[in-house]
Amino acid sequence: MDQEFIRFNRQLWDKKTPYHLASDFYDVEGFLAGKESLNKIELDLLGDLSGKKVLHLQCHFGQDTLSLARKGAEVTGVDLSGKAIEAAVSLSAKMEVEARFIQANIFDLPEVLDEKFDLIFTSYGVIGWLPDLQAWGALIANYLQAGGRFVIAEFHPVMWMFDDEIQKIKYPYFNLGPIIEESIHTYADSEAPIQQLAYNWNHSLADVLGALLSAGLQITDFQEYNYSPYDIFAGGIAVEHGYQVKGLEDKLPYIFSVVANK
Repeated sequence: MDQEFIRFNRQLWDKKTPYHLASDFYDVEGFLAGKESLNKIELDLLGDLSGKKVLHLQCHFGQDTLSLARKGAEVTGVDLSGKAIEAAVSLSAKMEVEARFIQANIFDLPEVLDEKFDLIFTSYGVIGWLPDLQAWGALIANYLQAGGRFVIAEFHPVMWMFDDEIQKIKYPYFNLGPIIEESIHTYADSEAPIQQLAYNWNHSLADVLGALLSAGLQITDFQEYNYSPYDIFAGGIAVEHGYQVKGLEDKLPYIFSVVANK
């Protein structure tokens, strides 16, 4: 599969990766020195990873993948961007932490990976790049072994309804087709000279849960959170564990999480 949206989005993330590697947002030097990249939300959901075989979908340049490996997991990270995967392999070697990385559109993953996993993990800014969550749910079910778990922590779809200033509703809550826009700069570097056409999709909570249920998975935990662990929304102010939007404190769901079992 190499549709137009895949080509443009791959180009975008190839362009973003060097700026992310150099950014304070990702703090690669701190990570190399032992800083944890995973947040309290997902750490609480993941539990003990010792000896677990883990598939990390849409892993970017591998910080969270390598954090999972640091915790004793045998991890495979997958990402669309070749530049991100190159950086992940380099980071793994530099840290001397073993992990396998695969460059692929996740819907093409069965062409290059035929294994089962104890746990599949994905997080923060991932499903908006996927047009078809039914296929996503089926992919997850295919790669989980019996008794395996899927864990996702993701930005709440309500947040993606707002304009960049979090002042008005601009986008639909439901998936009405691709949102095609010029992507400028990046969340990790507001001055990065990046300009690239990008394709995104908004997915309702019903889309997410329905995709997992349709694939035969059992939802065992679902939560919503009134803060974001990342300061990426306009007007962000620091609160316990993360950030809220000034003037809308405690009024918005910023994050949701799901755990599903096979």
